[in-house]
Order: sequence, then C-alpha cells, then structure tokens
Amino acid sequence: MENIQKGSKKLLNAWAFYDWANSVYTLTIASSIFPIFYSTLFASKEDMVTAFGFTMKPTVLISIVTAFTFLVVAFSSPILSGIADYVGNKKSFMKFFCYVGGFGCIGLYWFDLNHIHLSILFYFMGLIGYWGSLVFYNSYLPDIAFPEQQDGISAKGFSLGYIGSVLLLILNLAMVMKPNWFGFDLSISQSLLENGSEAEILAEIKKVKNTASFEAMKLSFITVGLWWILFSQYSFYILPKGVSNGHKVSKAVIFNGFKELKLVWNELQKTLRLKAYLKAFFVFSMAVQTIMLMAVYFGEKEILWVDNDEKTQGLIVSILVIQLVAIVGAVLTSKASAVFGNIKTLIVVNAVWMCLCFYAYFMETPIQFYIAAGLVGFVMGGVQSLARSTYSKFLPETKDTTSYFSFYDVAEKIGIVIGMTIFAVVDQISTMRYAILFLFVFFFVGIILLFKVPKEEISL
Repeated sequence: MENIQKGSKKLLNAWAFYDWANSVYTLTIASSIFPIFYSTLFASKEDMVTAFGFTMKPTVLISIVTAFTFLVVAFSSPILSGIADYVGNKKSFMKFFCYVGGFGCIGLYWFDLNHIHLSILFYFMGLIGYWGSLVFYNSYLPDIAFPEQQDGISAKGFSLGYIGSVLLLILNLAMVMKPNWFGFDLSISQSLLENGSEAEILAEIKKVKNTASFEAMKLSFITVGLWWILFSQYSFYILPKGVSNGHKVSKAVIFNGFKELKLVWNELQKTLRLKAYLKAFFVFSMAVQTIMLMAVYFGEKEILWVDNDEKTQGLIVSILVIQLVAIVGAVLTSKASAVFGNIKTLIVVNAVWMCLCFYAYFMETPIQFYIAAGLVGFVMGGVQSLARSTYSKFLPETKDTTSYFSFYDVAEKIGIVIGMTIFAVVDQISTMRYAILFLFVFFFVGIILLFKVPKEEISL
C-alpha cells in the first residue's frame, strides 16, 4: 500500500490508528491496573523487595527498572533508526518492537515475586516495546502529513489512543470489580456456610473475591498484549515501508545511526530555534513522563483510602478521568496553538504542571486525588501531542526524518532516565511526596527555556 499519497485521509487515519492499538499499554500496564497489581503483592507500606542484590522499596525497584529501560531505548534507537533510514524499512522495526511489547504484556500474567527477575524481564519487554516502536511511529509524521496537517493528526492520534484504551480499561475494570461476571469462581466451602460464624463467612467471601480480582488483573495483561498486536495490523498494512534505496545492512551500518545523530547535532547548531526548543523539551518532558509513570503508585501509597476495594476502584476511576479529560485537552491545546502559537501554549501548559506538583504534595483524600486527576488529564493530552507536533514543525527541510525523530526520542528518554532516577533516590531516602514536589524545578526551568525559543528560525 505504498502508493497512497502523502496527506491522504486514509494514510493519516492509518497512522493515527496505531495510537488506538498501543495506547492500551500506557493505560492498563503503565498507568492503572499493573501498578495496583504490583502494589497488591506487598502486604504493607513497609514491605521491601530484594532484586539484583539490593533491598529497596517496591516503588524504587520499578523506578530503577523503568529508568534502565529508557536508557537502553536511548542508546539503541540511534542504531536502529540509522539502519531503518539506510535500508529504507522503518516499518519492520516498528513491527518488531510492537511484537516484543505485546508479548511482554502477555508475559506479565506470570509476574511473581518468587521469580522477580523473570517477572521484571516481562515488564522490561513491554516498556521497551512500546517506546521502541514510538521511535519509528513518530518519525512517520512528516512523511505522511504536510506541516499544516501535523498538529491536527497528532492530536487525533492521541485522542484515538485515549478512546481505545478507555474502552479496554472499562472491560478490565469490570473484570476486576465483578469477576463473577466473567466466570471466576467465587464459591466458598459448604462446611463453612453450615458451621462458620457470620464474621468468618464474610471474611472468606472477601478473601475469595480478592483472589478472583487478582486473577482478573493478571488476565487483563493478556488482553492488552492481544489488543496491541491485533489492532496494529491495520496500520502496518497501510503505512509505507519507508523510503526505499536498495541498501543492505552491513557492519558499517551498525554505527550509521550515531553518525546520523552527529549530523543532526551539527545541523542543530545552525537551526537555533529547533535547538532552543529541544533544550526546553528535554527539561519539561523528564518531569511530565516521570509523573505519568508514577502517578498511580503515588495514589496507592500516599492517599488515605478507606479500604482496598475503594482504593482499587478509586485509582482506576481516576485513570479513566485522566484519559477522558485528556481527549478534550489534546483537542483544545491544538486549537489554542493555532490561535496563540505552539510555544506560548506550551508555556501555559507547563505552568499548570508546575502548580500540580505543589498541589500533589498536600493531597491526602480521594476527592483531592480525583481533582488532581482531572487537571493532569487536561494538561497531559495537551503537552504530549503539542510537544511532538511542535518539533515536527520546527524541523528543517529533510528526507531524513527518522534520524531527527531519533534525536528527539533520545533527548526524551535520557530526560526520563534522569527524572526517574532522581525520583527513586528521593523516594528511597524520604517519601514520594517530596519526590513529586522536587519535579517542580524541572517545569520552572522548562518555562524559562521556552521563553528563550526564537519566534522565527535563525539559521547560521
């Protein structure tokens, strides 16, 4: 299907539809059910976990593994994107990471503290599959859309992703909250019904329901992997293979990605607006991604829920609120950027994020958490879609879009590594509240750097 013209509705929709396919990972695995599942494995807030020869808080382990994964993505994506550009087959690499991520999600069904290293491997596969595929997915944007189309189709992609992931999460939520609807056994022994006290029977009913809900969480990981793999097939069918040039992979090509990054770096010295924007993006993105990755872990540990049932339902409802509001946020931010400009809009969005860091430090009740969820959703959808399309707009005229987006992704991933590492260190020595509060600094610096982005491109 490589003969579809650039800017055509069919091509644009096929590109955006991959967001529908892969966003279930970010919602169910990264943001909601897996964090709840992971926290359920530990009986109390004081529990520690031993892995890789160290004993640490469970949230610190996830932060460190997440940071390491992004470090791998940051160093591998230049090599892979360089090869993709050289041989003209970025779609094959996008497929590979999609399948690695999908099967990693399925593997989370067997996540077990007794086999923590294998379990972490499945988590690693899901995370690297998602972000690795995005390197090539994002690089398609200038290839399939004209500059005036890029803000709109970028927002549409995120909106499709939010809608699709919410639909699956609703199904997963029903599985967790009403496991009997899906065939999970909630029966208790006849002898207990006949001879047990009312308190014993109620305790057993609750225990059986919690066990069934736990199994439903594990089953939801399989649904995510299957959804991701199956729905991505439409995008793979329509999207072009790449700019074919007849080259084949050789040993020299392995280092071609780093050569391309060096060329991009040299070009950045001549395009001051793009360089200035990347500095700002690097700083504010590390804070945005860290908050998004750790928000549910924060809610699980720091908010005063009445009981586990309220906590599970409340956290998932909060994530649903975030996703639904994010649809509106992505669309309104796109419209605001058309009126006020991308940079001014990003400054306002970052200011809201900065205020949220202060608000999160003082949050204690579920109601306060719900309010924060609504605000996070609004700015989350806006900052992601607008950051991506702003970079695409600022690119110089080039056919080497994969290498430029590889540079963008490397900057984002290294920022996340720094953000997650700082978060883990502050969490380990104090609390997650101080870790969230510390991220205020990054948004503040990001705003200052955005003010320094030139209004027009300055070429040297």
